[in-house]
Amino acid sequence: MRLRSELPDFEGVTEWVNGSLSKADLAGKPVLIHFWAVSCHMCKESLPQINEWRTKYEEEFNLKVLGVHMPRSEKDTDIPVAKETIEKYELEHPVMIDNQHAITDKFQNEYVPAYYLFDENHQLRHFQAGEKGLKMVEQRINKILTPKE
Repeated sequence: MRLRSELPDFEGVTEWVNGSLSKADLAGKPVLIHFWAVSCHMCKESLPQINEWRTKYEEEFNLKVLGVHMPRSEKDTDIPVAKETIEKYELEHPVMIDNQHAITDKFQNEYVPAYYLFDENHQLRHFQAGEKGLKMVEQRINKILTPKE
């Protein structure tokens, strides 16, 4: 997915956890989408940071955080295990379980963890993948987004 690409729709999600959202529900709000998998150790290490951002930046920037559980193997498609992980790491934001890779394909994503930051016009402003991506994502949140009034 190229910078300035539009936020794709969420059609084809296998199952939503913590409520579902559509693009219309996110109108006028910046969005951070994070891709992760239960079999990814680095992903699980980053989940507490995602929770912290959700709390901090939702208030400051009206940022909406959504997760995408992207299975990397057949074992990762076990929905109860994904739900247990969501509960264990206290992910309170909506999470898409993407067992058919419908969302993954729309984002042309190949990585976990991966982070896609969209501005309030739903244009992709930053993409980062890998374990060292967290610092860059937070810098971009602060640089790209403006506080809500």
